[in-house]
Amino acid sequence: MNIPRETLLSLYHDMLRTRRVEESIESLYHEDQMKTPIHLYIGQEAIAAGVCAHLRDDDPIFTTYRSHGQYLSKGGDLNSMIAELHCKETGCSKGRGGSMHLIDLSAGHYGSSAIVGGCLPIATGMAFAKKAQGSDAVTVTFFGDGATEEGIFYESVNYAMLKKLPVVFVLENNEWAVCSHVSTRKIGENLFHGADPEHLYTAKVDGNAVLDVYEEAGRAFAHARSGKGPAFLECMTYRIRGHAGSGSDADLGYRSPEDIEVWAKRCPIRSFRAWLLREEVETPIELERMDAQIETEIENAFAFATASPLPKGEDLLLHIYGE
Repeated sequence: MNIPRETLLSLYHDMLRTRRVEESIESLYHEDQMKTPIHLYIGQEAIAAGVCAHLRDDDPIFTTYRSHGQYLSKGGDLNSMIAELHCKETGCSKGRGGSMHLIDLSAGHYGSSAIVGGCLPIATGMAFAKKAQGSDAVTVTFFGDGATEEGIFYESVNYAMLKKLPVVFVLENNEWAVCSHVSTRKIGENLFHGADPEHLYTAKVDGNAVLDVYEEAGRAFAHARSGKGPAFLECMTYRIRGHAGSGSDADLGYRSPEDIEVWAKRCPIRSFRAWLLREEVETPIELERMDAQIETEIENAFAFATASPLPKGEDLLLHIYGE
């Protein structure tokens, strides 16, 4: 792959930034200042970084409740995101959404949904609107493996194929729908991998290998943007932390600490850092400097959130509907 150096470093930066943000949220969550449920993205960072690297400002994205990585990789403001987790007026959703309902139209992040599969029909509708407007923008929707068992998933993909809509469906297959393993819920490949390529471009990729994600996402976007119709990208990965909240959930017994450790060793950030150094793309000192800059940015974001005001009681019903 002939990928520019600045793109390689941007991919690493986006993954590292997301990881450090999630670690900071996790370390401070017990203080109970973030009045919202959280769903951490640790272990899955390569997918958001690799996919969003191809997005233009006018390409809309729709995400799940595990959306911090996508929001940041799409260009969302870190101060606004952390303020939203604190339910402050300066949050990207004006304090009304919390972690599970991030909306920032200025970044092209049209919303995360707490409903499993909830964003699929909305993203499909957005792609329909963009095509009707004559735009070559591509709409992206991220979702988990549990959403593929919802009827709306099949309806959305079928309609996108029927109308040749410019939408990329990104399945983040982290093997678990809360505490149900994918092997207990389905047999074999996702059936869309058997679709006629004339109607649906599909690919299955190692979701922990950012360059693989980046390369395959590029093909998916080229297909959708050229007017050939939708694409379906399945990224195989693993959720290192529990389904919700902070810390490990190994004590619940539905998965073993050994399985978690196996996937933790496949850390997408650690492996890509080693590759960057091996290929002499960057020096250890510069990568450490990048890490330090990210840590400072995060500290400032939490300070901003702490100092920001809560929404006023008399404004409770504002911002409930789009304006």
